[in-house]
Amino acid sequence: MHRVPAPLSLLAAGLLAGCQSTPPMPTVDHVDLDRYMGDWYVIANIPTYLERDAHNAVESYSLNADGTIDTVFTFRQGGFDGEKKRYNPTGFVRSDNNAEWGMQFIWPIKAEFLVIWLDEDYTQTVIGRSKRDYVWIMAREPEMADKDLQQIIAFLGDKGYDTSEIQMVPQQWD
Repeated sequence: MHRVPAPLSLLAAGLLAGCQSTPPMPTVDHVDLDRYMGDWYVIANIPTYLERDAHNAVESYSLNADGTIDTVFTFRQGGFDGEKKRYNPTGFVRSDNNAEWGMQFIWPIKAEFLVIWLDEDYTQTVIGRSKRDYVWIMAREPEMADKDLQQIIAFLGDKGYDTSEIQMVPQQWD
């Protein structure tokens, strides 16, 4: 019987574990793009570096004639009276069900953008990623009922997100 030396077998096991990837993130069955367009307040998220300490974060979508999606992401940095930040990535629908997008901030990179939760009234949505590194819980109004938020957070936990990383995004509108 041939045995692999222990250090080599440990190295091989480590390499194989590193090759394992997270399973794909399932999306909603279908997104009606016309209904999805408009303003979405970011209620909570696992923020990217750019949006840490964001206040009054809003993501706005509008559908172009060529099928791309103009996106305007605005927020106040560090407080409600902080510097206003604005980003304008372009969305590209990548699936027949309209739930998988590529979001391009810098050419040619298109970040994965998946609609993984959407209520039937198009008033609450969640954008996720297969890496489970970032997530955005959004609503048409700047507040969400706590029971709805807790239901979404439980859903995200079931999908493999570390829910302890989810942060509330302060919203205050006059």
